Amino acid sequence: MRPNTPRRRSKRRSLHLWPVGTVLALTFATAILVAAAVFFAGWELLGAQGLTPEYRIDSKTLFDLVKLSFGVVAGAGALVALVVAYRRQRVDEDGALREATRLHTERFTTAVSQLGEESAAVRLGGVHALAGLANDAPTRELRQTCIDVLCAYIRLPYTAEADLPQDDADARHAYLSLREVRRTVIRLIRDQLRLPIEDPHSWQGHDLDFTGVTFDGGDFTGSRFSGGSVTFTGATFSRGFSFANAAFSGGTVEFVNSTFSGHIITFVGAVFSGGTVYFSNSVVSGGMLTFHQAVFSGSRVIFTGADFSGGTVNFSYATFSGGIADFAGTTLSGATVRFARANFSNCATSFLAARFSGSTVDFTGAKFSGGRVQFAGATFSGGTVDFADATFSSCMVHFGDEPLSRVAFGDATFSGGTVDFSRTPGESPILLPQGPPPTGLILAQAWDPPTL
Repeated sequence: MRPNTPRRRSKRRSLHLWPVGTVLALTFATAILVAAAVFFAGWELLGAQGLTPEYRIDSKTLFDLVKLSFGVVAGAGALVALVVAYRRQRVDEDGALREATRLHTERFTTAVSQLGEESAAVRLGGVHALAGLANDAPTRELRQTCIDVLCAYIRLPYTAEADLPQDDADARHAYLSLREVRRTVIRLIRDQLRLPIEDPHSWQGHDLDFTGVTFDGGDFTGSRFSGGSVTFTGATFSRGFSFANAAFSGGTVEFVNSTFSGHIITFVGAVFSGGTVYFSNSVVSGGMLTFHQAVFSGSRVIFTGADFSGGTVNFSYATFSGGIADFAGTTLSGATVRFARANFSNCATSFLAARFSGSTVDFTGAKFSGGRVQFAGATFSGGTVDFADATFSSCMVHFGDEPLSRVAFGDATFSGGTVDFSRTPGESPILLPQGPPPTGLILAQAWDPPTL
């Protein structure tokens, strides 16, 4: 997630202490100022007008002056002791941190060396050791280092099952062993992301780099991605994978140039609140990428330039509220994109310059309240966009670019594709230039001829 929010880091710094003489001088000056402030505040509160001069003092007054003198000396000694104790405490804490860091480094070196062993059992031990080290790390920076190594491990070159040599038992055993280690890494990361952010072992807010990783199984079900940078750029999901009921809040998640091929990749029930999720230039070729019942609240989900060349992308029953769903420049050729019963409330949904050729986009029963759905500049050369039973409230369909609270088809090109409003109830949500609607745009018979 390349975040918009500041990253929280706890960097290890050397201990810097001022000279003791300077500290003592500042401490005494501060004590004198505080004593003076208290004295004059009391003077004002008591309404004193002045002091009564005494030319002779009795033994009681003399004794009080002696006690005051000893009290000042004792107070000065206490201040010195306080400064010395504080400095000793700082030195002890720094020494303890240095020792903890040294022990952490030794354990870290051992765990990392295990990851390079040939035995899968030893590598599994190294993975668990690194996860434990991350939880015990004395600083946030050292925890991030452990997480970086775990992510780097599954970024290493990896041969998918389909690419294994035929009838090579050793290669298959090596593949299965490596897959188990990789799935263990994913599971451990998921488990730490499920912990509440206030938990001392939670990894929420840390950076996770899965660039170019091949995911052939595993899941992040129920994970919480809060802040931090999480990137799946260039990743390949060649088996089923789950982000079901995951929560993305306040950061950026990148699936740029990712490939979803076969099986089901699910974001069912996921919640996107704030932040941005990028699926730009991603490829869906077979299988299903599903956001069924997902909630997009004040967030931006960007599919700009994505290629849906097969399979299904499912947003049925999803809720889009106050954010942006951007499918600009998307190519839909032979895929099915479902928005059935989806709810768009003050959300900007854009298919600007999208290319529809042989795909089906299903808005059956979708609800549009405010906001804008835009097909301006889109090309319909095959397939169908179906608005059957869709309802529009304070949202119109417009064949021009001026209004913002519209569903816009300005400069759209129809050459074999269909946008079907024939079964859309209610009043016409469409405004068209003078003249008949273009071929391929089917309107309900009960609607009056729309004009600007």
